[in-house]
Amino acid sequence: MSQRSRITACIVALCVLAIGAAYAQSAATQKGTPMLAHATGPFEVKVTPQDDKSGDPTVGRMSLDKQFHGDLEATSKGQMLTASTDVKGSAGYVAIERVTGTLRTPAGARTGSFALQHTGTLTRGVPELSVTVVPDSGTGQLVGLAGKMTINIADGKHSYDFEYTLP
Repeated sequence: MSQRSRITACIVALCVLAIGAAYAQSAATQKGTPMLAHATGPFEVKVTPQDDKSGDPTVGRMSLDKQFHGDLEATSKGQMLTASTDVKGSAGYVAIERVTGTLRTPAGARTGSFALQHTGTLTRGVPELSVTVVPDSGTGQLVGLAGKMTINIADGKHSYDFEYTLP
């Protein structure tokens, strides 16, 4: 198996092992404080390896192209950097993606864009994954958006659970 294939396999394993991971966040109850809202749905992702001119086979770069459905009808484009190790089941990645589309909120649909920041590690098969809205990255009707997204993979299908606040 090539080093790039090992990197891709480790990242896929990280996502698969993250199934069921949830982010605990309490809803704000004070007057004037945004309430926590939820968005869910499926998404498709295309991960394309990019040419790596660093010469280091343990480091990989990939482009991301996603289509979100459900409460978030959007597309995204992004970049991922990966690192693999000689230890089976250990790897890491970081990614940034720009999501553009419509978020169906309890107050109605809002259109705009925002950035998501991914940080993931796999330590001998044990995953840690964080996908967070980049502060102040919201545009249009999504200005002020904050939150975290959980990515789930079951039977090869991707879905998201997005906990967020909007002013």
